[in-house]
Amino acid sequence: MNPFDVDSFLATGGVIGLCVLMFVETGILIGFLFPGDSVLFTAGVLAAQPNPFAKLWWLCLVVPLAAAAGDQCGYVLGRRLGRSVVEGRMMRAVGPEYVERTHRYFQRYGPLTVFFGRFIGVVRTLTPLVAGFSGMPHRVFTLFSLLGSVVWASGLILLGYFLGQVPWIRDHLEVFIIASMITVVIPMTVGFTRRWLALRRERTEALAAGDPDTD
Repeated sequence: MNPFDVDSFLATGGVIGLCVLMFVETGILIGFLFPGDSVLFTAGVLAAQPNPFAKLWWLCLVVPLAAAAGDQCGYVLGRRLGRSVVEGRMMRAVGPEYVERTHRYFQRYGPLTVFFGRFIGVVRTLTPLVAGFSGMPHRVFTLFSLLGSVVWASGLILLGYFLGQVPWIRDHLEVFIIASMITVVIPMTVGFTRRWLALRRERTEALAAGDPDTD
């Protein structure tokens, strides 16, 4: 199953595959790679078709629970692994700008970051980790995680369901999927490119200065 081929992913994986994807997006450290928004919206569109792959009410019940369960796993990882997992491995993987942005959100909004972070690609993967190692009370985290998961997951599914009944949107669904994925892919590509250029420039300057460590 390829989560980037949204139609075939949902047709093959069904509700179970969708729930696994929602769990992975915040439950493990590579979740930022997956197009959660696109999959949820498409699931709603497909649920509005004459032969839906799943009932709307069932999607709106189990998918938010899977997303909230992923948050719990991310929180435990953050608590167990500590600050180094975010400021070390994750910073190298997703780029310092996303890590710094997540920290700013926590400093400014506190627990509300857990709710609002659900709606921001990449940040929703980092949020449970930061909440875990920063010492946010588990009860507070769980409350805002559940609220955010329900509003985000059910909201996108319902949006796709109602818009999926519009013929033009139903016939051009791939446009919305691509547009949603671009909002994640382009910023990450730009971030990777900037970091690569910065490292290359630093290495070039070090070689010019005769630094033996760059050999």
